[in-house]
Amino acid sequence: MSATPTAIANVAVWFEIPVADLARAVHFYETVFAVTLRQEGCPSGMATPMAIFPADDRNAVTGALIQHESCTPGASGATVYLNGGDDLSVPLARALEAGATLVVPKTIITPEIGWFAQFIDSEGNRIGLHSPH
Repeated sequence: MSATPTAIANVAVWFEIPVADLARAVHFYETVFAVTLRQEGCPSGMATPMAIFPADDRNAVTGALIQHESCTPGASGATVYLNGGDDLSVPLARALEAGATLVVPKTIITPEIGWFAQFIDSEGNRIGLHSPH
C-alpha cells in the first residue's frame, strides 16, 4: 500500500543567484531591497563565498548570492522572482537607479495574482519581481 503524499508549504525552498563579483552584487541587492545580506562561506566547507538574503522565519523561502567557478551569471537560465513587497515599483526603481537594465516593465498578470517586472542585475542575471499591487 502506498503512502498518501504530504502537502508541502512551499515548492521552492532555496535559490542561488550566481555572481562574478560578490561585493558588487551585495551592494546592488542591499540597495534594491533595503536589507542587509549575511556574508559567509559555504556551510559545507567549500571555498564558496556567499551572501544570504534575510528571512522572517524558518519556513520562509530564501536564498543567496553565490560566487563559484561553476556558477556563471547569465540572463538565459531560469528566472528567480523576488518579493517586490506591496508595490514592486519601489524596489524596481531602486534597481534601475543602481544600474539594472529593465527587461519587462511593471505588468499586471491578473488582479488576483498581481504584478511582475524583470530586470538584468549587476551581474547579468535576469531577475523578476512580484507584488500584489
